[in-house]
Amino acid sequence: MNSSLQPRLRADPAHHVSTTHALPWQPFLRWLLIISLVCCAASARAQPAEAPSPAASGQQAILLEITGAIGPATTEYLARGLDQAVGQDAMIVILRIDTPGGLVSSLRDINRHILASPIPIIAFVAPGGAQAASAGTYIVYASHLAAMAPATNLGAATPVQMGGAPSGEPSSPEPKLKEGDEQSPARRTDPRDSKAENDAVAYIRSLAALQGRNADWAESAVREAASLPAQQALEQGVVEILAQDVDELLQKAHGRTVNLQGKPVTLSTQDLVVTTVEPNWRARLLATITNPNLAYILLLLGIYGIIFELMSPGAVLPGSLGAVALITALFALNMLPINYAGIGLLILGIGMMIAEAFVSSFGILGIGGLLIFGVGSVFLFDTGIPGFSLSPTVIVVASLVSLGLMALMATAAVRAHRRRVVSGDATLVDTVGKVLQWSGKRGLVQVHGETWQAVSEHPLSSPTSVRVIRRDGLVLTVAPQPDTTQGD
Repeated sequence: MNSSLQPRLRADPAHHVSTTHALPWQPFLRWLLIISLVCCAASARAQPAEAPSPAASGQQAILLEITGAIGPATTEYLARGLDQAVGQDAMIVILRIDTPGGLVSSLRDINRHILASPIPIIAFVAPGGAQAASAGTYIVYASHLAAMAPATNLGAATPVQMGGAPSGEPSSPEPKLKEGDEQSPARRTDPRDSKAENDAVAYIRSLAALQGRNADWAESAVREAASLPAQQALEQGVVEILAQDVDELLQKAHGRTVNLQGKPVTLSTQDLVVTTVEPNWRARLLATITNPNLAYILLLLGIYGIIFELMSPGAVLPGSLGAVALITALFALNMLPINYAGIGLLILGIGMMIAEAFVSSFGILGIGGLLIFGVGSVFLFDTGIPGFSLSPTVIVVASLVSLGLMALMATAAVRAHRRRVVSGDATLVDTVGKVLQWSGKRGLVQVHGETWQAVSEHPLSSPTSVRVIRRDGLVLTVAPQPDTTQGD
């Protein structure tokens, strides 16, 4: 998805001037909305980096928190934190990790920042009870020094396929082949899974070789989804330090030598001031809109807002808000592991439910559209990655809301069909008027306060009441109104 998908707020704003009351402030509102969006984008790009604090001028360690699912917002936050550490001339950066995993694309971006950092980075799986599963394991292996707190674990780094691409989340380990089962079709590995798995093994072994860690266990973490608690990780050379907290970590890290961009560097971590860098508003906003549930809701709001604007031109607000919601949703979906077949089914289902309001299908289109809408919603984020899947509750609620909107549209269409016509030729038919002048079969009649030429097969005289039969251009065909009395 890219910026080529630009929703149109209105096809021709001037087209309805003669039939609707266009308010003079509507163009101003539109321009104000566009200018506001441009200003927000410009301020987001032009935001200066945080100025070093007074304490940053001395010896300090920058602490960054990696919690929850790893995604684009994590990459944004980590890149900004590392830039701030370089700008403040920090001695080390500590990544405190507690994550169930995340996206491969975000993981590799983070590791690129770590490997290119001119400052030593310590990965610290903490506090007690935390984990560095899946993508977190790769980050631990990429860091210059690795530490864990007691009662923590890491591992289970098997990649998961989503739409043919690895998503970076552990799946259940593949069954080991028993002797004589090598040719069993039931136990043959999917070539796509093998390709992703072999790529992940090569990647984590290269990280292990770079930092001198246990490469064999790293491979088992990928192929067999193996996990280790903190003490065993220390004993098997997966991590170098076991520490209760950051203070103990700094004490035990002092004097150790790490490989920093191919050169040995001895750490000096005593008496460092620890500065915690919190996510800024951009990172928080990115974390919010890249939540699959919110991105899904924004997508629906955008689609329905545009539809409502096209059905009721001149409303402005639904179309404007719908356009903003749709653009925001497309921006978020562009960074998420979506299934494009799911989006196609989603749009098809909405289209069928809308068509139900205009086509007499006895509910077939509406019910079919609702089912397709639900299936598309399930397939939209078919990942199994914690933090990157749609909530079933959100899908059910969205389906029910869509069904309700379909029912409202169908009801409105039925009412509009039954409503008496108030404009055009149809408004004159069956209307009662009065004869003003008549001669033979032609004369003048008054209908709705207007004088019309009229013809009739019946003899008429003024002021006979007549009923309009039809209209031919500027001439009405009339007949005497039943049960009326003619006067001289």
